[in-house]
Amino acid sequence: MGDGLLIQEGSCVKATGRIAQIPVSEAYLGRVVNVLAKPIDGRGEISASEFRLIESAAPGIISRCSVYEPLQIRLIAIDSMIPIGRGQRKLIIGDRETDMTISTIISS
Repeated sequence: MGDGLLIQEGSCVKATGRIAQIPVSEAYLGRVVNVLAKPIDGRGEISASEFRLIESAAPGIISRCSVYEPLQIRLIAIDSMIPIGRGQRKLIIGDRETDMTISTIISS
């Protein structure tokens, strides 16, 4: 995947025959990247020797790690009624009429 901004109507493009992949490595941990996995944090390039398909099947429920560590989001109403585990995903949407609407996906 390269710079698609230069493609215009009438441009010649060539299919590579490969399925879209992104680089993966331990070097990505703690870095800020864009949607194409290019670093945007000003800390230089990231080297990776392995690539994974962008679209792949999710791991089965049995092979996933258990969620056992609680995650406190510091809102007593939510922490007491909707326990959230570290590594779990939840969508929390508040009432429009209150000034405390939380429209965030918690994924830690």
